[in-house]
Amino acid sequence: MSGPRTGFSDDIGDVSLLWWGDDSWTSARGVRESALVQRVIALDMEGVLTPEIWIAVSEGTGIAELGRTTRDEPDYDALMQYRLDVLAAHDVSLSQIRSVIAELPLLGGAREFLDELRHRWVVVLLSDTFEQFDDHFLELMGYPHLLCHRLDVADDRILGWRRRVHDAKRLAVQAYRDLNYHVTAVGDSYNDLTMLRSAHAASLFRCPPTLVEANPDLPAMSDYGDLLRWITDVELQTADSKRSG
Repeated sequence: MSGPRTGFSDDIGDVSLLWWGDDSWTSARGVRESALVQRVIALDMEGVLTPEIWIAVSEGTGIAELGRTTRDEPDYDALMQYRLDVLAAHDVSLSQIRSVIAELPLLGGAREFLDELRHRWVVVLLSDTFEQFDDHFLELMGYPHLLCHRLDVADDRILGWRRRVHDAKRLAVQAYRDLNYHVTAVGDSYNDLTMLRSAHAASLFRCPPTLVEANPDLPAMSDYGDLLRWITDVELQTADSKRSG
């Protein structure tokens, strides 16, 4: 391998990148990456990095009906209307929900995994959670870029919800693709499938067995170390493809 082109280097955070003149980069970590491929890693939040909020609220309030998630009901609108009906029937306030969320930790190893991704690539969280639920987790995660929805609230009661747009996760992935990013997506539930199917590379993570069985072409993992290695392998395969193309 020849040395780097004289006088051409780029420092990004704590990682120094050097151009070798063959359309690849070598980082201070010793990983060669394609100079022509910029990556976005798109992650679902709940179930991938954080506990499932509604399951925690169910346990915290003692209302079993609130434990139903997108793993149980693929129709998100139907699920949210069901949740609102249950909240109204039990007179559960937004403050009560936020107090439950405020006690939740990240999933074990999630912050370290997220930090490692952010050292190497652009990371975005694409979630069907709500702005009024996310401040606690954003602080724990070091304030990543999160795209989600918003609740309609009056007198501390949740009256409705507003989607950013319909099928927001898929549209976000497609928008990054339209900007010529290589998108790798990770999700755990039915509401992630359109996002996963729109990405260049996708994996399921800690998802129900029925979802794995219904999507045998998608890799499925349950360990952050395995997931990080898979994401890295996608990087190397993409770089090799660019060099040989």
